[in-house]
Amino acid sequence: MTEHYFHLKANWPGTRNDTGEIQAENLYTKVSIPKEMDGPGIGTNPDEMLLGAAATCYIITLAAMMERSNILKDQLYMDSTAIVDVTGGVFTYKKIIHRPTIELTNSKDMALMDKLVIKAEQTCMISKALRGNVEIELEPIILLANE
Repeated sequence: MTEHYFHLKANWPGTRNDTGEIQAENLYTKVSIPKEMDGPGIGTNPDEMLLGAAATCYIITLAAMMERSNILKDQLYMDSTAIVDVTGGVFTYKKIIHRPTIELTNSKDMALMDKLVIKAEQTCMISKALRGNVEIELEPIILLANE
């Protein structure tokens, strides 16, 4: 069994509406509560970071599956949205919606691509970690390049 360790340091010198920072090997940013939640909105926040983790894991997993399946693409890009519900003062990370757009170079890959967009979500490590707590929805657009 192989295990990988990732480390992050966090510093929060103030109170709720102050700003802190996080640092990992390839990441440094300021963090605060977002403006939507009555914070200062400086740097990023846990909500964006969870969305970023889910989105990057999904798109990397999808690209790897396409490569292993020898599916050639002209482009692969994605928009993702997170929905946080606030009911009775309780914040719940409710849903993530991924909207990948895949421009294929060969029409013969369309049917397999339909399957891979779903399989990538099912096998992505972050999606699996969220399963049962956060709904993940897919709205893929698969088309042929130059259409």
